[in-house]
Order: sequence, then structure tokens, then C-alpha cells
Amino acid sequence: MPKDIDWKNLGFSYIKTDKRYISHYKDGKWDEGSLTEDNVLHISEGSTALHYGQQCFEGLKAYRAKDGSINLFRPDQNAQRMQRSCERLLMPQVPTEKFIEACKQVVAANEDYLPPYGTGGTLYLRPFVIGVGDNVGVQAAPEYIFSIFCTPVGAYFKGGLQPANFVVSEYDRAAPRGTGAAKVGGNYASSLLPGKEAKNRQFADAIYLDPATHKKN
Repeated sequence: MPKDIDWKNLGFSYIKTDKRYISHYKDGKWDEGSLTEDNVLHISEGSTALHYGQQCFEGLKAYRAKDGSINLFRPDQNAQRMQRSCERLLMPQVPTEKFIEACKQVVAANEDYLPPYGTGGTLYLRPFVIGVGDNVGVQAAPEYIFSIFCTPVGAYFKGGLQPANFVVSEYDRAAPRGTGAAKVGGNYASSLLPGKEAKNRQFADAIYLDPATHKKN
């Protein structure tokens, strides 16, 4: 039964849903993974994700079509980008088949949170991989977690797709030959201050020029 949610006025924020997927990597392999109601991760205080930024994530959406069917948009492409991010950070890759199957499980388990067709809302999926386990040295983690949660969302920018004012930031978002091509949390942490400064000046957000020449965006 669909949840009692104001579908047409959804923002882009976290709403706890019923189930999420979690899988553990240990002794050189991923386990089968399963759905859980627990939305709290229990990890070691020495996890590399906390201290050395060994983590990456993806974002994709499930849409309800006019005929009532549910569609995922190019999940194979998200799986491949996550694999590239994992490779860059010395994390085990999540196979495409495992990634897509996990997405399907999460959507099916939370179908009541999928906004109806015509409301402009979607079910946003956030897959991520993090390094965990007891560790203190600068090295790859001994274990990893792959998880996906979902939340119903509206447009990322209020008002949807329409012209918006951006400001060119004086900051760099990623270093040349760094992790700019990987979808890792550190790239986003470094964007918080420029984004806040842009919004304080009444811009929608900041955009960044290439860090090598500051001539291309």
C-alpha cells in the first residue's frame, strides 16, 4: 500500500524506507548479501572509510511508468562507474550482476515508497562501498561493505529543470591526476564550503574550472 506522503512536494532529503541491502566482503569474496530493516551501520572505529576516505558511492533512480511498471535507468552504467571508483581506491569491485540484482531487491522491497507516475517524484537509490575492519595504518582495508538504501525524492533543484544562476568557484574540486574521475566522498566534502559560499550569494551552486588551467569547466 502506498505510503501517506505528499508526493508532489518531495524535496531531495532522506526519508527512512523499510528495507536496504547489505553485503560483506571478507577473505577475498563477497557474501550473497541480504535485505535488512536496520538503517544503522555497525563498523570498527579503525575503518579506513572513516580515516582515509576509502569509500565510493553511486546515485540512480527508479521511475514508475504510465502503465504502472517500474524502470531503472541504466543501472549497468552505474555499476561500471562504481567498479572504476573501487579500482582507483584499491577496493574490491562489485560485479555488475550483483549490483543490478541488489538494486532490484531494494526497489521491490520498498515499492510503496515509489512516487506515482505524474508526480515528478522518483525513488532514489544510493549504492556505496566502504572499507571497514580493524586498521590504523595507511593501507587498504581488510574488509568491505557494499550497501544500497533508497528514499523517495523530488527534483534536486527546487523548481525542477529550469535556468539557474551558478557562480564560478575559486576553489578546485579535485587535483590533477587525483580522484576527480572517481565518485568518492572526498570530492564532495571539498565542495561543501564553495557551495555554501555560492548559496550565501544567492546562486544555485558553484561550478568548477579544470584545476590544471582554470580555463575549462
